[in-house]
Amino acid sequence: MMGNHKCLAIIPARGGSKGLPGKNIRLLHDKPLIQYSIEAALNSSCVDEVVVTTDSAEIARVSGQAGAAVPFIRPAELATDEAKSIDVLKHAVEFYEQTLDQFFDVIMLLQPTSPLRNAMDIEEAYTIFSSNQADSLQSVALSEVQPYLLREMDNGRLTSYLKGEREHLRRQDLKELYVLNGAIYIVKRDLLMNSGTLIGPNNCGYIMPKERSVDIDDEFDLKMAEFLWRESNHK
Repeated sequence: MMGNHKCLAIIPARGGSKGLPGKNIRLLHDKPLIQYSIEAALNSSCVDEVVVTTDSAEIARVSGQAGAAVPFIRPAELATDEAKSIDVLKHAVEFYEQTLDQFFDVIMLLQPTSPLRNAMDIEEAYTIFSSNQADSLQSVALSEVQPYLLREMDNGRLTSYLKGEREHLRRQDLKELYVLNGAIYIVKRDLLMNSGTLIGPNNCGYIMPKERSVDIDDEFDLKMAEFLWRESNHK
């Protein structure tokens, strides 16, 4: 607990994955992928409970061994490709409130596919969220792509995607932009449950470095994470 707020960290991990089969428990340097997110949350000072919501008995077993709570198996209707993350989060919160009689003020979503996000990132993001009395927060990384540098291809002809005077500016003259990296989402419980959204009117961002912002979706991403892990742990 930080201040008067209790925080529930929810790690969603479906058993099925088309891009990288079994990715949530694929090994990254001899450790299941999901274990990195579990340990980061457990090692942070702002999270009161770490729960994994999954439809997979194997993911549940691995998560429990890593120290996470797994008090339920996610219903099948919330484990399809069409299932919405908001509904998965709301189900977990409702289970804690209605079944376990446990209540939290703040909900944190930690994707297991962001294994290089660490406890420091979680704590710093939560500090920004709290100090700004924010309704919500998302982690971001500096975008490498500027919309005015995007191009469309039509029958071999290349044209600007966005029109305007700034399309001819040099890259160094363009404003810095940020992209969601999927590592950390923080939201007030009431905003999530009453409005069904992760983004409130007072919304903040936490900037993460590129080397910790990898989001694993396929084999290339996993290899990149392995490379970055080795680089950061052998300095």
